[in-house]
Amino acid sequence: MLSCNQFTRRGDFPGDIPNALAQAPDDVLSTGGSCVISPLGEVLAGPARDGEEILFADIDLDEIARGKFDFDAAGHYARPDVFRLIVDEAPKPPVSPAQ
Repeated sequence: MLSCNQFTRRGDFPGDIPNALAQAPDDVLSTGGSCVISPLGEVLAGPARDGEEILFADIDLDEIARGKFDFDAAGHYARPDVFRLIVDEAPKPPVSPAQ
């Protein structure tokens, strides 16, 4: 899994955008946390929280098949005899009055 999250400082935004959390250009607004996780849940790189960073990781593509033994969302967990998805495509108002 690749988790790409933004790391931003106050100085990354135009001065005319108000922000109550930070005033100085180096104040951190979003701490990032990007990471690379293997199919078995092992952290391979990151999380990157100290600034802009490019993460690198060696991956074993055979772990994809091994990971499906732990959780196979499209395989044996699929239960069409028990579950079904119904999509209501009728238009809806964006806001409903309080009941």
